[in-house]
Amino acid sequence: MRSGRMTAGQQRAFDENWERWGLDADAGRLDLQQAFQRKAPVTLEIGFGMGQSLVQMAKSDPARDFIGIEVHKPGVGRLLHSMADEQVHNIRVYCHDAVEVLRECIDNSALDRVQVFFPDPWHKKRHNKRRLIQPAFVDQLADKIADGGELHLATDWEHYAEQMMEVLTASPRYSNRSGAGQYAPRPDSRPLTKFEQRGERLGHGVWDLIFVKVC
Repeated sequence: MRSGRMTAGQQRAFDENWERWGLDADAGRLDLQQAFQRKAPVTLEIGFGMGQSLVQMAKSDPARDFIGIEVHKPGVGRLLHSMADEQVHNIRVYCHDAVEVLRECIDNSALDRVQVFFPDPWHKKRHNKRRLIQPAFVDQLADKIADGGELHLATDWEHYAEQMMEVLTASPRYSNRSGAGQYAPRPDSRPLTKFEQRGERLGHGVWDLIFVKVC
């Protein structure tokens, strides 16, 4: 878990909204229909940061439900603040480790889509092994994604993009939606962040990978 100092607004949003939108990892298996009070396609985002893009996605797609996982409590507070401000009600959030949430809380084949945008690149070579996108992890994700569902990754580190492509291509459980070895154009469903806009002006690249779960 990552600690961090919350602003007064983030703490207030957390205190006021966690009970209705927060999910407790210790509660065990998640009943999606009970959590959202309806049955709908579900997208899981791992590591949503401050949550601006997640709120934007949920607001623009009200027929879909979203689960966010983030270990940084100020980010969770900011997400809850934005949800209240924007009157977005189709997100539920865990403030917990994603691997444990997947193992203990999410049923197999429960998710329509999983997205991991700009995970920590651990850019020093000796730290590459700490990267989230590894064979065992994408296999764990495949268990949770329904057949025909998507895994969508994005990074602004070319070396990490290459590793992502290598890991997913090697897995028999996924098929590249864009064709063998090809990166995907950014879909409209992934908002362009201010960080990306600044990077584009500076000539920095961003790589999207969208793979379909096949088995």
